[in-house]
Order: sequence, then structure tokens, then C-alpha cells
Amino acid sequence: MQSPHQKLGPSRRTLLLGAGAAAAATVAAGQAHAAPTAVAHSNDLAIPSPDDLPLTGGPDFPIGLFWPPHPYASTPQRFAEIAEAGFDFVISGNYAGDGNIFQHQLGLARTAGLKMLISDDIQIRNMSRWFSISDQPTDNLSVTPAEARELYTRARDAYGPYSSLAGFNLYDEPGAGWFGTLAKAVAISRELAPQLLPYINLFPSDDPAYYNAFVDVVKPSLVSFDRYPLLSDGREDGNYFHNWAIVRDAALRANVPAWIFIQTLSYHGHREPTAAEMLWQINISLAYGAKGIQYFTYWTPEAARGEGFGPALITVDGKRTARYAAAKNINTTWLHPVGRRLKPLVSESVVHANETPLPNSTVGFTPTDLVTGVTGNPTVIGTFRSRDAAVTDRWLLVANRSHSAAARTTLTFNSDKVTGVDVFHPVSAKYDATRGAGLPISLPPGGAQLLHLHTR
Repeated sequence: MQSPHQKLGPSRRTLLLGAGAAAAATVAAGQAHAAPTAVAHSNDLAIPSPDDLPLTGGPDFPIGLFWPPHPYASTPQRFAEIAEAGFDFVISGNYAGDGNIFQHQLGLARTAGLKMLISDDIQIRNMSRWFSISDQPTDNLSVTPAEARELYTRARDAYGPYSSLAGFNLYDEPGAGWFGTLAKAVAISRELAPQLLPYINLFPSDDPAYYNAFVDVVKPSLVSFDRYPLLSDGREDGNYFHNWAIVRDAALRANVPAWIFIQTLSYHGHREPTAAEMLWQINISLAYGAKGIQYFTYWTPEAARGEGFGPALITVDGKRTARYAAAKNINTTWLHPVGRRLKPLVSESVVHANETPLPNSTVGFTPTDLVTGVTGNPTVIGTFRSRDAAVTDRWLLVANRSHSAAARTTLTFNSDKVTGVDVFHPVSAKYDATRGAGLPISLPPGGAQLLHLHTR
């Protein structure tokens, strides 16, 4: 069983660490192996609904990126380029650590219509990563709750005047031993700035206990994780679906959105994705209930990072790659319109149809009272329901299991229960009605189709 704090993907932690924080990071890594600490939450402090926070709230499906343009490339043109590709928010990084740089980037983001999650090493990380939060004087390398609140207040006051501020990136890939401190940091964020998103991204892991402890102890506003499934020599990560199933269960249990990072570049042991493979990661994630998609990475990390990174959407020297065009097409013509329909819905089930053998932890299709048969090529089918229990309709996202071959499949419906099936068209952002008990679907490599089932 994979340790909950052992990374399975690239070390995104190393991308966020600045040279001046290396010693603190060493201490933090050691503390991360401690047992998770339970935290008492004040009954007087209301936990904001994800519906009321930036990015998780509102009708639009959030699409974000990690590793934006570096400070010298942080120009109006570069941030407009991000917005033109259909991105909604930026997670700061790529050597941006100074408060003046953050304010400059927040101004650029505001002009471009983007939101930002700020990874502030001076205030925010001193209360949530480099030091633990403790009121025990004997705890070394800790700040008191009062000191933590003062640090958060400084960051809020410095960046809060910018309407582009969505929240703060409290910690990237924490071990379970940090959950107690993160719970306190999240509570401080909610107390001092309930309008901001306290953002934390988790390790990939095959251990449900890691994610369950996170939602139980931290009480987060979302569950975000990264796992990059496109391995060298054309292989897939065999536990990619397993990890998604675990995260999906944890997010549903906590009634918060699930977000994921998708792989945009090659690095040690991983291949350069095609456009279809990027689309495949997104559609599989949507089928598993993703309510936010983040790209790893946007700008290409330079060779000194040591991971052997290949070109991402933008090269090290600022040139667009084919993946920039692919991301722009996916985001603007598919992900935004279909994501807007899926965002308010609740993931009810995920099944793999016509796939033998089934990947680890996946569930094979069996007939239901709505869908009596699925024939043809392998597909992954996510079923969704309305939050309103009085609505009996269902929505299906039918995703091609293959990222290299087209798929043809036919779904058969129970005419006693299903009174009509509508097919979503992303260009018009509308559904069109179909006729007949069987619906043939053709999917390109990595593609998907959204259906609305009217029921009685």
C-alpha cells in the first residue's frame, strides 16, 4: 500500500520551494511524517459553502494553470495569452515570491479577467508550511495562533484590494502530519477572509486514509490532487482510476468539489501528451466527477529543476507549443460549455463498459433501471443527478476509454423509465432531442458526449 505522503507523480513541491526556504522545507518534510492531529473546530465559526467562494462557486467551470510566466515575462500580453486560451485562474509560482511581484501579477490578472491563487512564502507559508501553528511554547519551529492570524492579516491586506485575488495556496502536497496545522490555517482564513478560497493540493496516493483524514481533520473547501497517468513507452499508470475513485468518494463524503491536475508535458518516466491524451485526462476526470481542471504545467520549468521536463504549453523561452493550441481548443470549445452543465450536478456513479480486464478499483457496467445496455467499444460512463431530490432526471457523460482510437458505442434505455434523451452540443451550448430506445455514439480519441435523460 502506498504511503499517504509518498509522491507518485513529479515533485511539484520542488517547483514551489525557493532557495531561501530550503532549510525550512527540510524541517517541514520531517514533520510531515508525523501522525495526523485532530483539531477542534469552533461551533461559532461557520464553514462557507463552496458555492459562496471564488472558483468553486458560481456557474462557470474553473480551469486553472500551474507554473505561469516568470516575473520577467509577466506582461499584459502574456496574461492576455492565458485568458485567450480559456483559462480562468492562475496559481502563482515560477520564481514569483516577492510581494511586489504578486501585486504586479494580480494587476495583470485583473486586467485580463483572471483570478489568482497566491503562494506567498513570507506570510502564508510561514503559518501553514514552514512552521506549524501551536500555542505550546515547547513546540519548536511553530507560530502561535495569534502570530498566524497576524501573518494571514498581512497577506490579506496586501493582496485583498485586488479583485483578482481568489485565495491563498496554503500548502502543496502536504503529508498527513500537517493536517492539524492546515486545519488551523483554514479556520484562520475563514475567520479573517471568508470570501477567499483556502487552497491545498494533495499528493497522489492509493491509500483512502490519506484523503479521508484530510477531509475529516482539515474540513477543506475542495479536494484537489495530482496524478499523471501518461507514462513512458506508451504505458498508463495502472492505479490512475483507483486514485480517482478514492478522491471522488472523499469529496462526495465531505460534500465539496474534487479538482485534479492534468499532465501537459514529459518528464522522467512520463511521455509528452498528444492533444487527444490531454482531452482524455479531462474527460475521464469529468466522468469521475471533477469540478475543476488544472494544467501541469503552463510555462515550461527550466532544466535546472532536475525533473527532465519537456516543453509544456509555453516553452522555457516563451514560445507556444502545439499543446497551447490544443488546450485553447479544449477549454473554449468543450470544457467550458460542458463543465458549466456538469458543475451543479452531483456525481452518482462511475462505471467502465466493455472493458476486460477492468482496471484496479473500477466498477463494470451492469444494467440499471434507466440504461439497460451498453455495446461497442470500451467507455467510461459517469452518471449525475440534480442537487434537488425532487428532480428524477439523470445526466450521463460517456467518455472514450481510449486516447488513441475512436470509439463507437450504443446505449439502450428503459422506455418505461426514460421518456427522452437529449444530446449536448458544445458549440451551441444546447441540448437536442433524440428518438428511439437506442442511441449510437461516436467518440474521437479521448472524446466524450454529455446526455440528459428525462425520466418519469
